[in-house]
Formats: sequence, C-alpha cells, structure tokens
Amino acid sequence: MEYNHRSIEQKWQQFWAENQTFKTAESTDKPKYYVLDMFPYPSGAGLHVGHPLGYIASDIFSRYKRLKGFNVLHPMGYDSFGLPAEQYAIQTGQHPAITTAANINRYREQLDNIGFSYDWSREVRTSNPDYYKWTQWIFMQLFNSWYNKDVDKAESIDTLIDKFNNSGSQGIHAESDEDTSVFSAADWKVFSEEEQQRELLKYRLAYLRESTVNWCAALGTVLANDEVINGVSERGGYPVEQKKMMQWSMRITAYADRLLSGLDSVDWPEPLVEMQRNWIGKSVGASVKFPLPQVNSEIEVFTTRVDTLFGVSFVVLAPEHELVEALSTDEQRSAVTAYIEKTAKKSELDRMADTKTVSGVFTGSYAKHPITGEEVQIWIADYVLAGYGTGAVMAVPSGDQRDYVFAKHFNLPIIPISDSQNIEEQADPNKEGRYINSDFINGMTYQEAVPALVAKLEALKLGKAKVNFRMRDAIFGRQRYWGEPVPVYFKNGIPYLIEEKELPLLLPEVDKYLPTETGEPPLGRAEGWKYQDQYEYELSTMPGWAGSSWYWFRYMDSQNQDIFVSKQAVDYWKAVDLYIGGSEHATGHLLYSRFWNKVLKDLGFHQEEEPFKKLINQGMIQGRSNFVYRVLDNEGKGTNQFVSLGLKDQYNTVPLHVDVNIVYNDVLDTERFKTFRPDFADAEFILENGKYICGTEVEKMSKSKFNVVNPDDIIETYGADTLRLYEMFLGPLEQAKPWNTNGIEGVYKFLRKVWRLFHDAQGNFNVSDEEPTKAEYKALHKIIKKVEDDIERFSFNTSVSAFMICVNELTELKCNKRQILQDLIIVLEPYAPHIAEELWALLGNEVGTISYAIYPTFNPEYLIESQFAYPVSINGKMKMNLPLALDLDAKAVEEIVISNADVQRYLDGKAVKKLIFVKGKIINIVI
Repeated sequence: MEYNHRSIEQKWQQFWAENQTFKTAESTDKPKYYVLDMFPYPSGAGLHVGHPLGYIASDIFSRYKRLKGFNVLHPMGYDSFGLPAEQYAIQTGQHPAITTAANINRYREQLDNIGFSYDWSREVRTSNPDYYKWTQWIFMQLFNSWYNKDVDKAESIDTLIDKFNNSGSQGIHAESDEDTSVFSAADWKVFSEEEQQRELLKYRLAYLRESTVNWCAALGTVLANDEVINGVSERGGYPVEQKKMMQWSMRITAYADRLLSGLDSVDWPEPLVEMQRNWIGKSVGASVKFPLPQVNSEIEVFTTRVDTLFGVSFVVLAPEHELVEALSTDEQRSAVTAYIEKTAKKSELDRMADTKTVSGVFTGSYAKHPITGEEVQIWIADYVLAGYGTGAVMAVPSGDQRDYVFAKHFNLPIIPISDSQNIEEQADPNKEGRYINSDFINGMTYQEAVPALVAKLEALKLGKAKVNFRMRDAIFGRQRYWGEPVPVYFKNGIPYLIEEKELPLLLPEVDKYLPTETGEPPLGRAEGWKYQDQYEYELSTMPGWAGSSWYWFRYMDSQNQDIFVSKQAVDYWKAVDLYIGGSEHATGHLLYSRFWNKVLKDLGFHQEEEPFKKLINQGMIQGRSNFVYRVLDNEGKGTNQFVSLGLKDQYNTVPLHVDVNIVYNDVLDTERFKTFRPDFADAEFILENGKYICGTEVEKMSKSKFNVVNPDDIIETYGADTLRLYEMFLGPLEQAKPWNTNGIEGVYKFLRKVWRLFHDAQGNFNVSDEEPTKAEYKALHKIIKKVEDDIERFSFNTSVSAFMICVNELTELKCNKRQILQDLIIVLEPYAPHIAEELWALLGNEVGTISYAIYPTFNPEYLIESQFAYPVSINGKMKMNLPLALDLDAKAVEEIVISNADVQRYLDGKAVKKLIFVKGKIINIVI
C-alpha cells in the first residue's frame, strides 16, 4: 500500500470533526495551557501560503503540549467587522454580513484542510450579535467607570458620585479632562441632571470630546493613523484631512504607567516591547504657562528641560490649537488660514516623520514669558500636534535642533542658555557650562536649577512638576456601518446608556452603506431607528479594534449567555500562555487589549494584570516571483517574443511578472503561458537547452506580482502534512523567508520514507515486535530529545532536519521495530498529524487518536557510546578504523590490535616497536 495523502488526510480530518477530538473542557486533573493565534480578518481572497505560518507553529506547540499531559485550549475565530466588507457592500449593494459569511466559510475550509487542532466549539465571530453583545457590555463598564488615582485603579462611577455628594470635587484625585469644575457637595446637589452628567463625562473611561481625526471624505469615515499612508487612505488611496469632530474616546492614558510597568512582567520580543515603551513615551518634566493678557488666557506647554526656560525665544502652537483663531491678528489671518488648510491635508504620521521641511506662520501675537514677563512671538507649525501634550511647545533654539533650524529659517532670536558655544552641549544637561541670561539660576547646576525653577513657577501659579506621556486617549468611533453599534442614546445632547437587558443593540437595516446626504454616518439612514421611539442613538460604530480587545476571554466560555466569561472559566484558564501573531499589531491591538484587560481586572471580573504571558511574532513568508523577458522592437515596443534568462543580455528586453503556478523549478510551462494572457496566445520562445528559464526575485506575496501560492494547490499535490513540515523547514519562525515551491518535493519524499518504514517492499504493513538494537534506540532517543528541546525553544525548523536524519538512520538500519516506530510517530505527530494518526491506527492502538498519546520519555543512557571506531595508524599514516569497546584497558587493546588480521597484513611481517593508545581517540603503531 503506497502513501496516499489525499485519502489519509480526508479520513482523519473527518474523524476529528465527527468526534470533536480537540474539544476542551475546564478540567482540574491536568495542568492547563492556553495557546492563542491572532485571529484573522476573513478577506475574499482566502489564505495564501504565508498566512498559516503562525497557525502551524501554534498548532505544533498545542499538539505537543497535549502529548505532554496538558489540557490545551487552542481556539480560532474571526475578526469579522471591518472596512473591506463595507466597501464591497458600497460597491455591490450586498449586505456585509453576506460577504463576511462567505469569506469565513472559505477560510474555515482552508483551515480544516491544513489539519489544525482547533476547538471549533468555541469559535467566535466579532460581527455576530451574540458576540458583540458583550463588546457593547464592556463599553458600558468603561462608560460607568472612572480612574481613582488614590487606589490606582478603575472604580464604578457610583463611587465618584458618592464623593461628589459627600464632599464635592475637593480631594478628588482622578484621571480626567483638564476642564473639570470645582464645586462643593451643596453645589453638586443643586446641579441639574444635565449639569451633573456633563461633569461626570469628564471623568468616565469612555467619554465624548472634540478630537482632531483623520477624515476621509471618499470613504465617509474617520481612519486610524495606521490606515493612512502618505496623506491618503491605505484602502483606495483617497485623500485624508485633519478635521475636528466630536468623538467617543477611551481614557487609555489613565493606564499609561501600568501599561509601561507591565512590560517588565511579560515574555515578549524586545523590539516589540521597545515599540510599546516608545509609544507610551513617559517623560518627566514640568508644565509651564505663558500668559496671554490680550485674550485673558494662557498657553500651557510641557517640557522635560525647564532649565532652558530662559532660552525661549518663541512659542509654537499646533495649527489645530484652540487659541489659534483668537491669537491670529488681522494682518496675519489670511496666511494663518492658508497654512491651516494646507496642514489639514497631511496626516499626523506624515507630520511627525517629516524632519526636513521647515514651515510655519507667525500669528501676529505675543505671549508673556512666565518669569521675565518679556514678550515672546507665537507661531504655528505642523511639527506640533494638537493631540500630543498640550499642542504647544516653548522653542529653545540654543537647546533643540529642530527649534534651531526653525529659528534660523525664519530669522528668529537664538538665546544661549549657558556659556558653552556648542549647541549640542547646551542641549545636554551633563555637558553644560554655567547658566547665563538669568540672575535667578546663574551659576547653578542642572540638579539645582530644575527644582528652583519649578518652585518659582508654582509660586507664580504658572507651572508645576508634571509627568507626561506621548500616548493619547484612543478615539473610539468610526463613521461606518459595518461595526458594533454603540449602546448609547442622547437626551438633550447628553449620552446615556441603554439598559443591559436591551443588549445587543443590533445593527439596523439601511438602504445604502454610505453617509446620509447631510453628512451623518450610514446608521443615520435607518428609518425609525430611535431609542424608545424618541431619542437619537449614537450613529457612529465602534472601531475595528473593539471586538479584538477582549476575544481571548470569550474563547474561555464562548457559549455563556449570561456573562462575557464565567468566574469558573476565567479562574481556570487565567491568561494566554502563548500568543502568536504579527508584529504589525504592536502599538494597536496589543495596547488596547492590555488596557481593556486591566480595566476588567480592576472591576473584579478576573485576576490577571497582563493577558498574554508569552508572545512570538512570526516572520513573513515572502513570495518568490518569476519573470519572463519580453523582446522589444526597434521602437521599444513589446513583441510577442520571449527570451530565456541566460540569453536575455543578447536582446533588448523588459521583464514581466509571470504566474509562479505555471513555473516549475524556474522552467516555464510555455503552453500554459500562452493562456496566461489573451495577448500571449501566439507567443514565441527563444530557449536555452530546449527550456525557457525564468528569472527570480524575492518580493512580498501579491496578486499584482502573480507570486501568490494557494495552499489548496500545495495540499492537493503534496498533502497538508507536507505543507506543515515545509513551512517550518523554511527557516526560523521569527524571521522573514522566501517561499520556494521547488524545495517542497524533498519534504514529500521524507514522508514517503516514513511510510516505508512501516511497510515492506511489496507495500504490505510489516512491523516487528522484536527487541530493538542499541543503534535503533540511539536514533530514536536522539530525536525524542531534539524535538522536545526544539519545540520548547520554538525552533521548529531544526526539528524537521532532525526528523530527516533520524528516518535516514532507521532506513539504513532496516528498522521496523514497533517499540521504535510507535514512539517515532508520537514525536512526529505535532508536525505531521495525519500520517501519524494513520500509522498509529495501523499499529493497532486501541486509543482512537494519537493526539492524546504520551510523549516518549528520553533516556540518556541510549546516547552513551559503548564502542568507538578507532583510527589505526602505522608510522603516523592512517590505515583503517577498528571498532573496540570503550571500557577496554590498554593491555587488552594492544592484544586485540596486534592479533587483528587486517593489522597484520599492513605490518607485512615487521615487528611492532611501540603501540600508542589514547582512549576514545587514536591507536598508532610504530614499526
């Protein structure tokens, strides 16, 4: 019987599905292990061979942990709300739910074909009402919470109301908006309901405020920073502008310190940890206020170098700053307006990234220096962002390179802050000379000047010590249809939550998936969609990251209709032990997930401070593109003649991408090429050695490059086990590597070799119950140890090589011993589960599946060498190898060597003068 991957894989995939082999229960007699994949957004294109890389790695680890006696939770679901489905709905009129369901069915089929050990009974889809009911419920918890700095955690908003009732706002230490009111308990009690609710909104973890957003008019929605590239939308390439809108936000900044310190307790890749640290961006410094007598206000800035205050020669505001309009003089107003309009077309990322362009406009107004009272010019410039810090900076050209370039460009004053002539040294507190230009700190050290200045500013009520964070509160609204409805209605412009019993708030039907004619989001098209038939619902939907910020909890208890996760389930599974996914989620999904996790912990729903203990970023599998070389005529136009790679330099050619699926070992299937494009039907080929050889290049997998490889095609030809092994064999999990179908044949041959160990030359199953030899035990226990070590280190590629070596050794030994082969397939099972299941069954095991077998115990004694093949030299020249027991002493070795017939032949009757013996090394005979 030959190895037939199609029938074997179909058989065992059906067996696993029918028997729910990988269904997991909350068991207490086994240690738990929770393995999680970053779940996919199901696109219409389906999976290509690059997508399953991380899934295969996590599946290997999950299967291995089961064999090691763990109760493994390994679920899968779909992040199924999103802009692509909505855009398709806009183009076709088809409801996004229909295309999403079709895409999910396609993904599920492909995932099943690869043989993953998912517990499909726990599948989640973020767009299903029974799932987003709990996303809405979590939003309600955030809306009904505030952050109490005294206890450093979130609490119910009711505790804040109690404080207001008892003592007013005095003594409240909270993360809140800047414009909170000061009031007594008596004041609070006489506030109207509207006044009370407006004040509470300044404290809630989920709140409404005017924010500067990336507005894409063509898509009719706000975009996240990572959805904007070079000023246009990532999807569609439409113009994006900065715009102020009333938006829902999440007060993630309340958790900045905890998000930062939590990074010390997780086992994550250091580059990813560093990205989060930088994104959070903790800075210790001071808040400084520059008075504006003309408008009875102040410009507040944050600085980490308050000691440079006497070097300030101008102040810069973000173009969106709320004071720009009031500070723009009549003479400068048109220039300011034009600059603001120009800036609105650039994304914040573009503005931060552009360090070379110098641009700005003088407002015409001046601020007062907080200590000297001198006038300081006020400018606007796009390198200052409204949402970062206070949206204003004090410019010190002698201490900051960007300020220096700006000042030189616009011929602004450059005031030295120390007696050093070097700008770089003035910017470094460790290299400063004496402070100058201020009687207040002249002659002080940096360590003396900072507290003195902060004390002075506090006395003047124009500053204070402050910790600032680069991270901003997360905007939590999208003007789209295909997302979670926010469970909020408005009464007199104030947001209120619907009742919990009314969840889920379902997406209403609309006639189109576009904004209304008056500019409202698509939900504004829903006829009669009002709360209690009178109050307007929130018309924005939640962003794409909402459903993915808590999904690991739902996997623990996905069928629970009463709560998002039960105490029993969360107490058992606790947190994710291993999380595998892409590094592109470093500062989005992973930060928001950690944030929501901490809020839910504070509110008593679970006990884990961090959701993901260990995280691995899988590398990208890149495409291996192929090229044909089109011959150009004398006018430079393409002909229908194509020249092979080795001959192309003899012609004037242009390279064209060609479908990699019609190229085999870089040899083009010329007949299939003629059907590749209609205009190539009469193509002619200039061959080399009778073949058309294509050029190659490693690029990102993309339809436009014709280098996408469909896993379905690989599985049909070589099988899922081959695909799984080959993806691991390509290289280390964390590194990028090119896909090359040319190398897959070797892995397929390896599996056929495994199959032949169990069968005789006629294809009959033939396994012996004889006692294995020492050499057979040695080959087995080497692979037991190697694979165990490799999987624990996530070094999957080296295991595949070791498997090949082991099977070659057993083949040379003609091993068909049950004791060896049964343990071998248990070790192989995580990598190639289908063939392992089939061989396990052929061995007659009563247990229905190898998935719950016991991983073999490594015995180091089998690796101890009892014999050594000594190189035997005569007069220093190597003549032969002589296997001898390692426990022989020198005298016994000499007797055996001298009497050996082959040695006697080399001696040719000559007497031995001396025999040199080094145990475990060499034997040298001197004659």
